[in-house]
Amino acid sequence: MASVFTMIINREIPGRFVYEDDDVVAFLTIEPMTQGHTLVVPRTEVDKWLDTEPELLNKVMAVSQKIGKAVCAAFGADRAGLIIAGHEVPHLHVHVFPAYGLSDYGFAHVDHNPSPESLDEAQAKIRTALAELG
Repeated sequence: MASVFTMIINREIPGRFVYEDDDVVAFLTIEPMTQGHTLVVPRTEVDKWLDTEPELLNKVMAVSQKIGKAVCAAFGADRAGLIIAGHEVPHLHVHVFPAYGLSDYGFAHVDHNPSPESLDEAQAKIRTALAELG
């Protein structure tokens, strides 16, 4: 059975995409730690990052860095947080988010019910920042 991320990638369920290429996509999480929290996901289903082919993992991390620069620019953050947790969905995904302090690094205080407007705004800001960064 396809992972929920594969279903999002295949447009079977909605997702707010900010980036995509032949190998990797990036879309907003529905439970952000901070506004702009984005998941970077390979199109290929692989459960554990340790099992990912090095070339694909390098591509995922390169896109994560690009998204990190964009969320910093879009939300005025000095740093971008990056977490590979991998327990909630068996499909490699990298959490990239604007980080203003150590308290932003944690899943205990996520927003379980962000407004659609907040998510739409974050998507627009990140897309704009990506375009400006080239």
